[in-house]
Amino acid sequence: MIKSPQLNIALVQTKLYWKDKVANLAMLEEKMWEIENGVDLIILPEMFPTGFSMDAAELAEPMNLNVCKWMRQMASQKNVTITGSAIIQVDGKYYNRLLWVSPDGMIQHYDKRHLFRMADEDQSFSAGDRLPIFELNGWKICPQVCYDLRFPIWSRNRMIDGELAYDLIFYVASWPAARVSAWDALLPARAIENLAYSIGVNRVAEDGNGIMYNGHSAAYDFKGNSLEFLGEKEKISIITLDREALDSYREKFPAWMDSDNFSIQ
Repeated sequence: MIKSPQLNIALVQTKLYWKDKVANLAMLEEKMWEIENGVDLIILPEMFPTGFSMDAAELAEPMNLNVCKWMRQMASQKNVTITGSAIIQVDGKYYNRLLWVSPDGMIQHYDKRHLFRMADEDQSFSAGDRLPIFELNGWKICPQVCYDLRFPIWSRNRMIDGELAYDLIFYVASWPAARVSAWDALLPARAIENLAYSIGVNRVAEDGNGIMYNGHSAAYDFKGNSLEFLGEKEKISIITLDREALDSYREKFPAWMDSDNFSIQ
């Protein structure tokens, strides 16, 4: 596998129209056309078509309908991989599903594992039971959704076939301003403990339930150093991850060799 020396990623921190897919997709399309060529990955927030709503039956759609078609179209036209989560219905169940859409039209997904019971997400959605690792230009990437950030065992970077499972872990989120201090603390922690880059993309502004979001989307390197912080306003930022720096640090500081072996049931 050829590993690209760099990975260019666009973080899209934005407000969202409440339960209005047409408005959100139109707004995001305009924003995405502002992103310069040469970006490898665009990351959108959690439930970007609707906002973070528990009205699953009202807002869900099956795979390969409007949201998936829009993502495929944008990925193809921009020649970029696009990711973010949406409400998807499969066999009568509803999932907070992170969609990973490549320029060639291929769709992979990750279903949110940890459902936010304090908002009754566990009553409206089914939890995922599989954690895929996506590949992009030779980089291995671990997808996560919002509340997953509080559960480090699920995201632990373990050895697979003699090397660490992933190089980048990212979180798409609707993380409220009231608890943003936890977000700010845990994102760099995930980077440090997993010897990997860590990115979080959160939304801004008030939603239809009166919940306020203040962004704080950010990127950290494998030491927990800040690479980018988007603040509290709508913003798109492009960051570049460096493969040589990551590999060099892992070689000089191989803490992964002393990690504990375990399995998740």
